[in-house]
Amino acid sequence: MPELATVLSGLGRLSLRGGPEVLAAASDAFSLQLPREACRAAEGDARAALWLGPDEQLLLVQQSDWEATMVALTRRLAGLPHALVDISQRQVALQVAAPHVADTLSAGCPLDLHPDAFPIGMCTRTLFFKAPIVLWRTAADAFHLEVWRSFVPYVQQLLREVAREYEMNP
Repeated sequence: MPELATVLSGLGRLSLRGGPEVLAAASDAFSLQLPREACRAAEGDARAALWLGPDEQLLLVQQSDWEATMVALTRRLAGLPHALVDISQRQVALQVAAPHVADTLSAGCPLDLHPDAFPIGMCTRTLFFKAPIVLWRTAADAFHLEVWRSFVPYVQQLLREVAREYEMNP
């Protein structure tokens, strides 16, 4: 059975907190319009921004663009009340893609993952069994999970077990 969850390496992560003025300035510096709609993600060249709260964004950027991104954000946000924290080492990104992936994730996630309720581009904090995750639907049959590093083996094993059960009892 092929691996259901692939670790996405080479991503840097920033937690950005601030009001509308900060989000506007960060959008300019990040070269991507940060989402203003609840639970939505925006994607651009080698970067993404996920709305996690009215004043909180999770910024994802390729490590190759990390230094330039940090310089641009630091300069543009200077003097504005904000928090910009590097959380790159705290989390690991998992790409979870397969037919019936929403059904597999639903075994341990309390959200309705039907495409009508959780469409492509939607993201939120939630749980997968007992592991806190950020869940982002990137395609009809694919999700991006941000998982705290210490929970990655637990989440991967549970995904394998649920997928195996689903294959045995479609």
